[in-house]
Amino acid sequence: MQSLSADEPEPQFATRAERGQWLLLNKAFLPPDFDQETFDQLWKRWEEPARGEAEKATPDVRRKLLFARYGLAERTNDERHRPLQYVVSTTGQWSMNCLACHQGTLAGQAIPGLANAQYNMQSLYEDVRNTKLFEGKKLSHMDLGSALLPLSTSRGTTNAVMFGVVLLNFRKPDLTVDKSRPRPALTNHDHDAPAWWQYHRKNSIYIDGFAPKGHRPLMQFLLVEQNGPAEFAKWEQDFADVSAWLESLRAPKYPDPIDSALAEKGKFLFNASCAKCHGTYGEDTKWPARMVSLDVVGTDPQRSRGLSVKQREHYAGSWFAHAGKDRVTTNPTGYIAPPLDGIWASGPYFHNGSVPTLAAVLEPRLRPVVWKRNGDLRDPQLVGVSYESLAEVPPTAKSTHEKREYYDTRLTSKSNAGHDFARALDKDQKLALLEYLKTL
Repeated sequence: MQSLSADEPEPQFATRAERGQWLLLNKAFLPPDFDQETFDQLWKRWEEPARGEAEKATPDVRRKLLFARYGLAERTNDERHRPLQYVVSTTGQWSMNCLACHQGTLAGQAIPGLANAQYNMQSLYEDVRNTKLFEGKKLSHMDLGSALLPLSTSRGTTNAVMFGVVLLNFRKPDLTVDKSRPRPALTNHDHDAPAWWQYHRKNSIYIDGFAPKGHRPLMQFLLVEQNGPAEFAKWEQDFADVSAWLESLRAPKYPDPIDSALAEKGKFLFNASCAKCHGTYGEDTKWPARMVSLDVVGTDPQRSRGLSVKQREHYAGSWFAHAGKDRVTTNPTGYIAPPLDGIWASGPYFHNGSVPTLAAVLEPRLRPVVWKRNGDLRDPQLVGVSYESLAEVPPTAKSTHEKREYYDTRLTSKSNAGHDFARALDKDQKLALLEYLKTL
């Protein structure tokens, strides 16, 4: 992904999709979170031995350490070494874009539409806030918000659903500010951002499918105080083009050899059982958008229960749902079984990102209690995230940042239980099914 400077005039584009991608990379729809000077000083707030390593490093190596700590990916052939996840002006102002959560890397390669399973939002803004306080700089909305609302409790996850609740709560249906509304009840929970290449398949968004798909719902996270009805009206065409880019995305193909005979056996097993929820693939491609009740799927219920009926109704009556004209599901009973295009690349799995590999999805006894990612490396045998399995978070992880490097499935909203539908299959059948999943 390449881009022009954030301050250069918008070029001409052959398609709306191309413009949509350019806008995400180059147009700041949110106010700046911090400046380049602040970012360059973040390492001084780190724990040891990370701080000592950064202090001794060259500027180039130190930048790589900063990007790795927070889950940022550098743009291709960019002389200014900007991340994909932020719009950076020529004056050095950093503004978060949608790609912060929705643009990740796999084995060092940025794949369009791949969720950012490396993003460490809470650690980033804690370090930014501490650096600004030390330097005597003014705090931004993210600095203050991250002190009151948990952004994430482990690397690669996000509490974004609750961000949406807070942002919309103090708005009237036309998006004017209404500070008389009571503070919302929050059920904080981490979840895993979906792959954007699934977007073209869907008619609704989110794992519970409560909101209809469209460009307006994509704009919900722009609801900072500085953006009012005029800004949303002005930017509506921009996000119609962003939506066009999402519609154009397709899943990446599996890069390694596939045992076609074994995959064919797996396809038969998949179509006999899994397809009724997850759809069919190949020439006869269909996806049923089937909602599976919580008691059937058995995965962590916190995401489903996190939004109240009242909160969903508030969204339904807002500008984002055309003031009640769009059909919003205000009381979903479970989760929508997602399409599985590119499933090999989109680990970890389940809506909360609690299971690192597809092999562990098929065989629950393989699911680790506590695990830590090995960067953005993948596991070609188990198919998914390369990881280290542990029984406990090590006592050596003392800082909150160090603890976020570990995914503890015993914590609230992080359960790896459920979806044990493959329990009736034997070992060979599971291997065949795993081989077929690589082809999707």
